[in-house]
Amino acid sequence: MVAQLKVKYYTPEEYLELEEKSDTRNEYIDGEIIAMTGGATNHNQIAGNFYRAFPLTINDKDYYIYINDVKLWIEDYRFYTYPDLMIIEGKPLYQSDNNTIVINPKVIIEVLSDSTQKYDKTEKFRAYRSLPSLQEYILISQSGYYVEQFIKQTEQQWLFNAIEGENNQLSLASIDFSISFNNLYQRIIFNS
Repeated sequence: MVAQLKVKYYTPEEYLELEEKSDTRNEYIDGEIIAMTGGATNHNQIAGNFYRAFPLTINDKDYYIYINDVKLWIEDYRFYTYPDLMIIEGKPLYQSDNNTIVINPKVIIEVLSDSTQKYDKTEKFRAYRSLPSLQEYILISQSGYYVEQFIKQTEQQWLFNAIEGENNQLSLASIDFSISFNNLYQRIIFNS
């Protein structure tokens, strides 16, 4: 007979208290706390390349961009997570009075890894789609020049765009911003 492990469930308040003291980042999904995997150097470099380029090209437009450490709360799914990058138009809206947890990203960007890409494309995207503010979801491969772009058309319909090849660029549909793949993938060494 195999013993079953009992899953411990936490309230959102318990999670936030534990997360504040944690040395690692953890997601909260409807009562469960799940450790997030660490990012590889390519993952970090790609996110950094996008983050660095964005403020240089939007001039004085009213956008905020956050990388890695700002939590996102998705109420419909009782879900706290840390997207790789989030762009917010206008002022960030916070969950309660905690200015480390936002609820209104316009664009979410995830850099894919082998261990998270299925999750990022399915369950996580399903939760993200429930955010009324979200207009665009970007998935960036770290193993080759490839980006998947999802653009909101209606509440139930998202347009899919695959962009591939070193000489391409990613152009956001919801914000006047483009980045060439040469800049997005600057200093990336692909594993052969």
